[in-house]
This record gives sequence, structure tokens and C-alpha cells, in this order.
Amino acid sequence: MSMRRSGHDLDGIVDAALDLLDEFGLPDLSMRRLAGHLGVQPSALYWHVANKQSLLAAVADRIVEDAEPLTAAGAASRSPVADTAWALRAALLRRRDGAEVVVSTAALSLGSGALEARLRDAYEEEGSTDPAREATVLAQFLLGHAYLVQQRMQAASIGAYAADPAQVAESTRADFAAGLGALAPRVS
Repeated sequence: MSMRRSGHDLDGIVDAALDLLDEFGLPDLSMRRLAGHLGVQPSALYWHVANKQSLLAAVADRIVEDAEPLTAAGAASRSPVADTAWALRAALLRRRDGAEVVVSTAALSLGSGALEARLRDAYEEEGSTDPAREATVLAQFLLGHAYLVQQRMQAASIGAYAADPAQVAESTRADFAAGLGALAPRVS
């Protein structure tokens, strides 16, 4: 377990949830399993989160928070919007079922809305006249793309999709670049 803090505070619970997410996937991330992983009774978790959806909102926020600024293969920065979109894509794909966690949280308007906020900030930096709308549209594309990629990765891992699971994310980079170019042509 990769605890950021010792004890059973919200950060530690989110760290443990991420460990379980990576190991077992979203369908098997239960409050009971999480409590067992932490060595506490399930009721102890409810001091920190109201319910599982609140926990998943905190997990989604962490996934987005962990997106590191990057550029393609160390190339010079394309733009704040492109760099932010690529960083968010990488963060979503880095965690098993990461896109699904963030999509479900966004769909229910839970969590901080950090993904859209980061994109909005990048659009503002680019001088967009409607950064909120552009961020919303790009967020929907980004989340849908990452969710599709992760579904293919999982299908490939059980032989239901003709690809090497480790290569699926790389093989879809061009599709993401094309979508980003279509949605944000001045920045890609």
C-alpha cells in the first residue's frame, strides 16, 4: 500500500482505494474490501466518507490531481490545452478503471470537477472566448476516449480484443491526437 500519510485519514483511505482499484478493478472495490485492507471495520470508513460514491469522488479527484504536466515524447510544449489534455489522458489510463471512476463521478456531479477545471484553466491561458464550454466538450471527448481505451485493454487481457493489452493505449494515441485536433484545432 502506498500511503501518503500514516493513519486512517481521508488521504490514506484514498491511497488504499487506489491500491485496490489497481489490483482488483472497480467492480471489486467495495467498502468491506477496503476496510479489510486497512484493518478496520467498514463502519470506521464512514467517519471519512458518507458512502461509496463519496469515496469514488475522492478517488476520481486524486486520479485527476496526479496528472503530471507533460509533452509528447519530451517535445516542446504544444499548448497549455494540448499538454493538459495529454497529461489527463495519461493519468486516466495509469489507473485500472481510472476513466470509469472519473466518468461516473462526473456524470453524477460528484467530486471537485477538477478535470474540467484544469481544461478550463488551460483554455483561459490560450485566450479562449468561451473556456467553460470548450473545456466541457473536450472533457467529454477525453473521458469517452480513455474509457474506450481501458475497455479495449481489459478485453485484450482476456483475449476478447485482438491486441496486446500493453499496446492498446499507444496504438490509440493517433486517434486521441486527431480528436484533440478536431476539437481544439488551434492548440493541437
